[in-house]
Order: sequence, then structure tokens, then C-alpha cells
Amino acid sequence: MNPSALFAAVLLFVLPLFFFFFFFLAERRKKKSCSEKKIILPPSPPGLPFVGNLLQLGSLPHRSLRDLAGKHGPVFLLHLGRVPTVVVSSPASAEEFLRTHDLVFANRPALKMIRVMTHNSTAEVAFTRYGERWRQMRRICASHLFSSKTVGSFSPLRREVLLLLLERIASSASKSTDGVVSMNEILNSFAVDMICRTTVGSSMGEERTKLVADLVRRNSAIFARVFVEDYFSGLWWLDLLLGSDWRLRRLTKEWDDLLEEVIEEHVGRQQGGGDQSKSSSTTHAFIDSLLELQREPSLEFELKTKDIKTLLLDMFSAGIDTTTVTLEWAMAELIRHPKVMKKLQREVREVGHGDVLISEEDSVKMRYLNAVIKEVFRLHPPAPLLLPRESSDDCRIRGYDIPKGTRIFINAWAFGRDPARWEAPDEFRPERFLDSSADYTGNDLHFIPFGAGRRICPGLHFAVVDVELAVANLVYRFDWELPSYLASEDFKMEEIAGLVVHREQKLELVPTPVY
Repeated sequence: MNPSALFAAVLLFVLPLFFFFFFFLAERRKKKSCSEKKIILPPSPPGLPFVGNLLQLGSLPHRSLRDLAGKHGPVFLLHLGRVPTVVVSSPASAEEFLRTHDLVFANRPALKMIRVMTHNSTAEVAFTRYGERWRQMRRICASHLFSSKTVGSFSPLRREVLLLLLERIASSASKSTDGVVSMNEILNSFAVDMICRTTVGSSMGEERTKLVADLVRRNSAIFARVFVEDYFSGLWWLDLLLGSDWRLRRLTKEWDDLLEEVIEEHVGRQQGGGDQSKSSSTTHAFIDSLLELQREPSLEFELKTKDIKTLLLDMFSAGIDTTTVTLEWAMAELIRHPKVMKKLQREVREVGHGDVLISEEDSVKMRYLNAVIKEVFRLHPPAPLLLPRESSDDCRIRGYDIPKGTRIFINAWAFGRDPARWEAPDEFRPERFLDSSADYTGNDLHFIPFGAGRRICPGLHFAVVDVELAVANLVYRFDWELPSYLASEDFKMEEIAGLVVHREQKLELVPTPVY
């Protein structure tokens, strides 16, 4: 045998043994230390050497963790490789994590994907560690994109995108021999158009808008991958061998090239005093606000071009996939429940009075529409485990010690299906919200599709307006049914794992124009 090949074979055999031995000693040392300090950790299911409980997450972690909570309690500890992770599965327990000790658990873990894609920028809002820099970036987003005034200013733009959505559906149905429309692609196009126009204006163009859609899709796919470095920091080189590192850096380069190009165009347009938008609407895009802030001499902090790219990437990544998946689940639930569909259509058509579109002013009058959207969020929160948190200090909760650096999973999906709070929790019943005070803002911990506390999603009102108007106009302008080749019992609701959970089955429907 070739000496180099023999050396490589021995190395591949010895290295796993070495790391297994190192992990075994470290775990024994950790348990001994906890015993000596009288630290009481949450209950934990038995795991395997080295990998701990990683394999127990399953293909759909929010479901697997709900099942584990049934055996080990609402607060339990997992060892995901070298990362201690506490899972919170009941609203009563979440009270201490999200309210009483919210400051301790306001941090985010430093995940490899975020570090690489943002080039270690601290401008990212969703995943940046808690502190003054995060507060600065969040204030920028709240003031220049998510405020009530700004969301309202997007009404003309929103009307354009809604009309385009309805035109695409009608056109696609007319071109299909059996009238079937692939709703996944069309709903995704709506979400991409809406986010692109509000963040960078209409200057993206069709080609670059398609590129954004592709990049966001690949973001979701790579989020579903396991980066070894996130669970075993010393084994970062395995991400290189497995190709994960290369895929991540290639995706990052494509985002960088696209956003750099868009920023340069907007800088040139502002310096030249040209028209800020080719759209018929006069909305001020988020990127223009950021570039103006960058030149503001009284700004208390430096806003670099790298930070602007990070904020734009954050808006694309957070806004597009979550809107798409919510609309997919909404249309799927409505097609499965024709009585709910008919009731909703009666409401929107009574309010619409035959107008071209349901407007934002119309939507606030629709109690049943609001109840339908809430029920969709209850059953299908876009990110079932919310975004992970990390403890910034030692803390004691419900008699358990939570050491500094512990990762926290909040299973919002399990909260929404808690039989102690919800009657028939697995059934789609919008009526449950007609006389309920539950809202999206984190006040009721049984219902937190956008999170709660300091790290609640800042764009929740922006997202809800888009989803409500899209659903209202879809059922207003069309009647819907399944394709002739798909029986109702064959219409499945299985999920695909990921940070954002999509339906596994393609959403193919037959629309019939009404107006």
C-alpha cells in the first residue's frame, strides 16, 4: 500500500477514537464539577457518546421535542454534541425565560452560517448578540421600515404587487389545459416582489428578482444543514471535508455581488439626483433611508456599507420565506375546510362590494379574516422553534440551574397545540379567535408565532398586513378547488424540516375568476 494512503487510513481511524476519548473525559469532568458545586440541571434523556442527543431531534425537531417533553417535562436538557441546550415546551415555563429573565436569555448563539454570510457584521438584527449595537440596528429597522407610518406608506406599492399576484394566477390558469396553477411559485413571487420593492425599490428588475428568490431558497436549504462546527467547535475542518463550508461561502459570494451592485446603483442615483424609483408609487425604499443615514453627520454610530448589506440580507432572508410559507399553509387549510373558505368569502365579498381589490382599509373591518390568519399562525408558526437563544449568565429557573452559554429552544409550535389551553388543538377552527383577546404581540405566551420579549420579530405588523391582504384578495377574486386528479383524501399536510417549515406536497389548485 502507498505510504501516504496508509497514513491517511490510520489518521481517519485514530482521529475519531481520539475525539471520542476527549469527549468522554470532558463529560466526566463536567458531571463531576456539577456534582461538587451541587448544580441541579434539568432532566435529560440519555444520549449517545460524542453526539449526545443530536439524533433524537429527528427529521421534524419541533414534533420530536414535543414528544420528549411528554416524557421529561416542560423544561429539559439536551446535549447536542458539545452544546448544552434547554428546550422549553410550555407557556408557564416560557414565562421565566421570556419575561422574568428575558435579559439573561436575549442573546443569540454565534452560528457559523450567520458569521460567514454577514462577515461577522454586528448589524444583523435577527441573530446578532444582544447589546447596544443590536438596539441601534433594531431602531433603524423599526423607524425606517416597520413603523406604522412606513407600513401605511407602502399601500400604493402593495396594491401594485397584489394586482400582479392576481394577474399571474389568472394568466397561469388560462395557459394550463386543466386550469391548474402551481401556487408555491406564485406565492413565492408575491413575497419576493413585496420585500424587494419595499427594501430596494423597483430597480431590482425581473432577472435580479428571480435571483433573490433562488438565493433565499438556497438560504433555507443551507439552514436545514448541520454545520459540525456549531456543535463541535474543534471539528470545524469536517465542514470543509463534507462540502458544507464551500456551499456556504459560494452562496455568501453571490449575495455579496448582488447587494454590492444594488447599493452602487442607488448611491449613483442619489448622487446624480435621479428618480428614486421607476414605480408609479412614491414610496421611499429602505435602502435609500440607510444610505441617507450613512451620510448623516449627526449619526451616533458608524454605518458601514457592510452593515447595509447585512441589513438588506436580513430583510430578504427573514421576510420572503416566512410570508411564502404562511400563505401556503393558509391556502392549504382553506382548501381542506370548504365551510371556512365559504364563510371567509362571504365576508370579504360583502365588504369588497365588487371593487377590484380588497384594500387595507377594508381588511381591518374583517373579523373572520383576522381569525383565519391567527389560526394559521397558531397551527403553523413559520419558525416552530423560534430562533435559538443563549444564556448570557448563570440563572436558576423552576428549581433548575441554567449555566451561562446554554442554548435555548422555545417550542412555539407546541404552545399553539397545548390541549390545556386550546380545545381540539390539532383542528383548524378560526372561530376560536372571534371572541379571544389573543394577539401576535407576545402578550399571550400560548400564541407566539413571532416570539416574545426583547427578541420578538420587529416586522410582525408588516408581515401580518401582507398575509391578510394576500389571503383576502385570493378568496375575493377566485373560487378554489383541487385538481381533478387529486382527491381530498390525497391532499397531505406533511412538513419539510428547516428553520422555516414548508408543506412537503406541492400546492396545486384550480382557480375560477369571480370578478
